[in-house]
Amino acid sequence: MSTKYDIIVIGAGISGASLAYFLKKKGVDNVLVVDRGATPASANTGKSCAIVRTFYTLPLMARLAKTAVGMFAAMPDELGKTGGFQQTGFVQLVPSDWVETTKEITDMQASVGIETEFVDPSEYEQRFPWMNPDGIGAVVYEPESGWADPVQTTEAYIEGFQAAGGEVRFRMPCRHLLRDGDRVTGVELEDGPVSAGAVINASGPWAKCLAEFSGMELPMTSMREQNAVWEVRPDRPMPTTPFSSAIEAVYMREVAERRWLIGRGFPKEYYEVDPNNFKESADNDYVIGSYDRMLPRVPPLQGATMVDSYAALYDVTPDWMPFVGPRAGIDGYYDFSGGGRHMFKTAPAIARELADWIVDDDVKEDFRQLSHDRIAAGNLFHQKFGGNRV
Repeated sequence: MSTKYDIIVIGAGISGASLAYFLKKKGVDNVLVVDRGATPASANTGKSCAIVRTFYTLPLMARLAKTAVGMFAAMPDELGKTGGFQQTGFVQLVPSDWVETTKEITDMQASVGIETEFVDPSEYEQRFPWMNPDGIGAVVYEPESGWADPVQTTEAYIEGFQAAGGEVRFRMPCRHLLRDGDRVTGVELEDGPVSAGAVINASGPWAKCLAEFSGMELPMTSMREQNAVWEVRPDRPMPTTPFSSAIEAVYMREVAERRWLIGRGFPKEYYEVDPNNFKESADNDYVIGSYDRMLPRVPPLQGATMVDSYAALYDVTPDWMPFVGPRAGIDGYYDFSGGGRHMFKTAPAIARELADWIVDDDVKEDFRQLSHDRIAAGNLFHQKFGGNRV
């Protein structure tokens, strides 16, 4: 077992797994992935709702999401696995006061190749028999989007990485980063120090602790996020795609026959927690409240039974956009965390561009803004609808 690597990736969630794969694909020789869990996606990635969509207000995120949708669809050719991706399409409901801005957004999305459709209200009953149309300003349909299995997707990238000669150590917590002045030189693992030419901090909610323990600021908080799975009664008309409603601030997607994940979107209260000590079961009043919000919009949910619920974590930055890339004044270190609710669906595309940045120093100008350096520069991202709706 080596004690010297070209690159060490901390974290085997979707971010670390996909980045490790693309680093090997670019020819990096000795790459090590370490994770505190026992399997890929054992923490928050595995609990992602895993909706794969392109409805973003920021051009950078729209571009990355468009790329990522194509990558999910191409997984069988790239990795020999589907990742559980179902290209069902995606439906976004918006209120009347969002319609004009939404048209601006879809025009922007079209400029990066995203196909969207404003569904004519005369078609609602035929195409969406499950939907109560009251109060809807517009329905936007994305035919290329869908949903995936977060564990299968992450496993596919880890297996591809290992098949290319990469090494993974599970049940191996990273205690802290090793530094020599302004250079990160490796990591202190559970079983001792390991040196590296570069270290990527892709440890999600634990990234802040690792960075700050090594003298680097990482303005990020861990927010508790809750979801529940409901089983609907037989022979009820239900959506054929995941959908999100900005009217009720709720979303849902199918997870198995007659079973649907229901969650809450922004605006809502977020609670900062300790990632090492938080309640992993959901609050009953919260998940019942989410169901009560969804029921008037989707009347066939009447009489559904809750069969599962849980809480996971969002790693959240001041502008709800991830920190990705190198930092000024620190050599041998790269951020890849803070994506919160956006990371699963865009991580493969981000990882591929980050691998280009690390190996070839090749980076697109819009992607460069993801660096932590935007904090000092006062160059934060600004969303059209506020909050985490990037």
